[in-house]
Amino acid sequence: MGSHAIVVLLGEALRKSRTVQPVYMRAGLRWEKAELRALRRFLRAIRSPRLRPLVVLEMPMREVYGDHWSTTGRVPGFHATDASVYIRGRNIMLFAKAAAFCALRRLPVLLLGILSANPFPDGSPEFLRAMERALARGLAAPIRLRAPFRRLTKDRIIRRGRGLPLGLTLSCSAPRRGLHCGVCVKCGERAKAFRRAGVPDPTTYADRRYLG
Repeated sequence: MGSHAIVVLLGEALRKSRTVQPVYMRAGLRWEKAELRALRRFLRAIRSPRLRPLVVLEMPMREVYGDHWSTTGRVPGFHATDASVYIRGRNIMLFAKAAAFCALRRLPVLLLGILSANPFPDGSPEFLRAMERALARGLAAPIRLRAPFRRLTKDRIIRRGRGLPLGLTLSCSAPRRGLHCGVCVKCGERAKAFRRAGVPDPTTYADRRYLG
């Protein structure tokens, strides 16, 4: 997820690059239908001749994750920590397939929306360097992994993207009828980041019990 980082990264890439190819990876996780619908709305809102049509790749992982919270909906709550949302192996699968897609189309750079709060081993600089070397060698292509927001916090990302339609994004683990649930850990991160950024939160939450 991390939709704020992804869409702000996309907006900045459009200003700096001749063409940008958005890619969404569908793994069979609980929030993806709502997340993909929100992403399509966002892309329509920022349409540009430099923005290529969205590509959706399939990487089914439900048989791997079984009754993990990401498939069952028993998600970590509003006040849980970043570490509670770890999905083991997800980045390895995502980067591998996305890099193969890029290599076949001669797209040399794969941009990642990893932030400073990411505590997971598959988001570390050491992992990214090792993964980049492995992908470039295995694909025989000069694939580069870039995480330009690696030292930034969520609130700084929101401030950087305040000119974008951030209200169209979705970063919820258990969306309700296309809305943010308001009670999961991702909604907690989202609401707190807007508050720390000093930017009005444009999000409609289905449940506001923790939001004041």
